Amino acid sequence: MNFSNIALKFLPLFLILILTEAFLIVGWKKQKYPWQESLVSLSVAIGHHASQMIPTSALMIFAWHHRISTISIDSWWNVFLLFICLEFAYYWYHRASHRIRWFWASHSVHHSPEKFNFSAAYRLGWTGGISGSSLFFVPLAWLGFEPLAIVTGMALNLTYQFWIHTELIPKLGFLELIFNTPSHHRVHHAANSEYIDRNYGGVLIIFDRLFGTYAEEKVEIPVIYGLTYPIKSNNPFKIALYEWIKIIKDVIGADSWQEGCCYLFAPPNWKKLNSSCSLPTAIGNNHTYLEQGE
Repeated sequence: MNFSNIALKFLPLFLILILTEAFLIVGWKKQKYPWQESLVSLSVAIGHHASQMIPTSALMIFAWHHRISTISIDSWWNVFLLFICLEFAYYWYHRASHRIRWFWASHSVHHSPEKFNFSAAYRLGWTGGISGSSLFFVPLAWLGFEPLAIVTGMALNLTYQFWIHTELIPKLGFLELIFNTPSHHRVHHAANSEYIDRNYGGVLIIFDRLFGTYAEEKVEIPVIYGLTYPIKSNNPFKIALYEWIKIIKDVIGADSWQEGCCYLFAPPNWKKLNSSCSLPTAIGNNHTYLEQGE
């Protein structure tokens, strides 16, 4: 079972929510709904679903066979423990996906829509299996959580995130202190320098508050969505592979193997800012890198 399989079970609900949101945007907000961009997101989503056929579970199964304990999901506290561990792993996966270009190449697809609505939720990259995003969750199997429980829990985590991709839902009071909400996620999808590279949580926002990556949505700073280098294409193949093509060109044109490695593993915009490309800087609290690309 993976995210795509669970998402298919929720597909009727997703479609109802998308159509309801479109109706409210047009009828209540009196704004134009971006049907073309939404259809492009659907095309990208189909490609993402097809990419899930690439097997990526070998390392997780290996870690499970060499686990240091066994944590059965037969009690509410073990389910809660898995939930918190998944949130922690997802936070660092998501943070690395913004701060390390190798992972950003896959994740940037999700940030390419310039309108923020429910359809943006399923615009997901095709190359997560190649980039190795599952590596962040392998330690959970080594600790003793069964791979099926990990994958199912992560799929439910991502399914939760569907509803936070909208501008129609305002701030939600005290819930903003603990949970990832539409307001928090609007900030995450922003290309504004005041907001960029913030709010990495999945269901919760507590790890962003704990590790210094939280930012609040402010009325005086309207969110600008999309990438800092807009792709300006409705071709799903170009959207899915754009950053990888840029990486290949940069590595081929690098002056040294060290620079080539930096193009792969440093923050996306390290060269433009003439900065160090060390990994600690990439995933650390340094927010000097205000742009996700050139």
